[in-house]
Amino acid sequence: MFSVRQKREIAEKVQQILRETNHPELPDGEIQFLLHVNGAATRSWADIMNNQSVPCPGVNPHNEAQDPQSGGGKHSPLAGGGGH
Repeated sequence: MFSVRQKREIAEKVQQILRETNHPELPDGEIQFLLHVNGAATRSWADIMNNQSVPCPGVNPHNEAQDPQSGGGKHSPLAGGGGH
């Protein structure tokens, strides 16, 4: 549902929001999380994890093509491989 770039950007922002809570039970390092996003169609969904949990993400060319900042799928250096 999202490109790798978009997932990483969302993960950074979630990490920042969680860190800004200053909750005493959060770890000092990276906060591990899993965000599940449902799209409009049943086949449209995304799981977004903290960036350190996905150092080498799979790439779905369709998702990359949907991201206007990624260069449009087949021209993206991230194109190829499986989905995540």
